[in-house]
Amino acid sequence: MKFVPLLSALCLLGLCAAPTVAEEPKTAPAPNGLEIPEGFENWAVISVSHRLDRESMRVILGNDIAVKAARSGQTSPWPDGAILAKVAWAETNEEDWPAAVVPGKLLNAEFMYKDSKKFAANGTGWGWARWVGPKRTPYGKDASFEKECIECHAPVSKRDWAFTHPAAFR
Repeated sequence: MKFVPLLSALCLLGLCAAPTVAEEPKTAPAPNGLEIPEGFENWAVISVSHRLDRESMRVILGNDIAVKAARSGQTSPWPDGAILAKVAWAETNEEDWPAAVVPGKLLNAEFMYKDSKKFAANGTGWGWARWVGPKRTPYGKDASFEKECIECHAPVSKRDWAFTHPAAFR
């Protein structure tokens, strides 16, 4: 058993310890109980937008149901089960190409969850949620924050409450 002292020495040095991965803390739900969809960062792009008034750029992502609806023009209304994610960044100039505007600091991630039965009471058929900044802090003190979302989206109520213009890929 000549290897036992060597193995013990390596373990003491931490060279035989199993690697550990820090678990990311679970993001708190929005005040209305909605949660950030797992893996939304890997969803397909449906569109982009640039808010001149907020000097921010946004990418609109969708789950599989939303992407299928967007690609086939079936967004009036969006189908139940569709989830739209709008991720916003402060715009900044590209360091090596000053004429280009690129994403800077992460501002927020906003979600619209389509379920015409579950969210019928708010008159839109959508559930709304927002998380602010890289720490994903839930927006709003209580579930009444949804009123802000609905009031903001009222101008597009005839388009099923969505500002999103799906980008054409053909």
